[in-house]
Amino acid sequence: MLAKVTSVAVHGIDAYILEIEVYITHGNLPYIVVVGLPDVAVKESRDRVKAALHNSGYYLPNKPVTINLAPADRKKEGPSFELPIAIGILVASDQLRIEDIHNYAIVGELALDGKVRPIKGILAMALRCRDEGMKGIILPAENAAEAAIVEGIKALPVKTLADAVGFLTNKQPITPYSLNILEIFNSSSNYDIDFADVKGQEHVKRALTVAAAGNHNVIMIGPPGTGKTMLAQRLPTIMPQPTLSESLETTKIYSIAGYLAPSQSLIATRPFRTPHHTISEVGMIGGGTYPRPGEVSLSHYGVLFLDELPEFDRTALEALRQPLETGTVTISRASGSITYPAQIMLVCATNPCPCGYFTDPRKSCHCTPYQIQKYMSKISGPLLDRIDIHVEVPPLHHSELVSTSKRQTSAEIREKVTMARNVQNERFGDSGKTLTNSRMSSKQIKKHCALDSHAETLLHQAMIELGLSARGYNKILKVARTIADLDECENIRIEHISEAIQYRSLDRRMF
Repeated sequence: MLAKVTSVAVHGIDAYILEIEVYITHGNLPYIVVVGLPDVAVKESRDRVKAALHNSGYYLPNKPVTINLAPADRKKEGPSFELPIAIGILVASDQLRIEDIHNYAIVGELALDGKVRPIKGILAMALRCRDEGMKGIILPAENAAEAAIVEGIKALPVKTLADAVGFLTNKQPITPYSLNILEIFNSSSNYDIDFADVKGQEHVKRALTVAAAGNHNVIMIGPPGTGKTMLAQRLPTIMPQPTLSESLETTKIYSIAGYLAPSQSLIATRPFRTPHHTISEVGMIGGGTYPRPGEVSLSHYGVLFLDELPEFDRTALEALRQPLETGTVTISRASGSITYPAQIMLVCATNPCPCGYFTDPRKSCHCTPYQIQKYMSKISGPLLDRIDIHVEVPPLHHSELVSTSKRQTSAEIREKVTMARNVQNERFGDSGKTLTNSRMSSKQIKKHCALDSHAETLLHQAMIELGLSARGYNKILKVARTIADLDECENIRIEHISEAIQYRSLDRRMF
């Protein structure tokens, strides 16, 4: 007998409907075969499903069983198909009669005792089921809060195989999991740290404010202990609050990667990722035998912080070029390509030399000029050109450390940043993917970054003296446009260009 059960599978960060076909035929030699490009975990499902059926009071027919996962041209991975396979076997062997089984998608991993274990990627699956107009999705109880974020689809939690069977046969009602999305979104959007914690470094705070307002990439250069990491950690707190759609997209990436906490249903703050300098290219960009999102995708709509930048592998750093330009990462394999989103703000920190004290006026540096040049040359010119703002972070004086003067809070700075972002939203409202000044195209730069003669002359002199590339020229215009937005100026003035040039002065002097 043939039975068909609807399930959902994940490809990249999106999901697609999967049809599981179970065919039981007559034969003297019992066996189970799974076809449709299954990976090792899917093939091993045969033994887990068999044990779960037996321990739940059902049986596996002593006949040949063929299980097909359609469409057959896509690689299937993970244990999420075990619950629907078990249901399909019960229907195909006449142990169950279910009339409206195709109105529900079924997902879940099975333990040997018939319990249903949580899986990855539930949010993407729930979104796909909603878009396909299904009644609901039967899923592990531990994943219910995540799926309930999606409006328009019933999240039906089950703890065991018997619970799923009871619901499908109308013998055991299941109340759909529900929650207040706005309440969760508002309660989860708070930060434990604040910019007011940082003493001194007012010019660095100004640079980070400009960076947050235009989503510009930043590099901070200074001796150890000057507060570079502390400042970077607080950068998400001054960025505009993410919208619900941005939170859903970020949560979907974390869900697929398996980084979402069991009790967490929504990520409502800007991501802040700080990988170790030993990270590989695959860890940074994503990939693997079965591609997974890398750090740049996990930083989507947030901050990717690379501390001690010259210590990172050069291959991993050079791989950042594409996402910094396009906001996406494309991973190509023989079986096809997967594109992950990567709208990030890159924030880097580095010492000025191997010992760290080249620019420290109170400690002597013991590095030779050759050692300094070799150390800083680990950061390639093309990568540095893609970083909009360069800022020095000097050591603090004792008076700054003990000062009790009032400092701006993250909320106060975020208000200014949000105002500037609103100006940009109005400016680029009908321009497709452009959301911030840092993403302006050449055509948009020409339109929105016109300069008067005095500002043009100053920028021309900076180009000659600093030896900037064409990309560096455009970066100055983009940063100046953001500074003007913060000042609520429609036109870019000479003081805006002057400040933007200061943020490019380090690349040729130190690198």
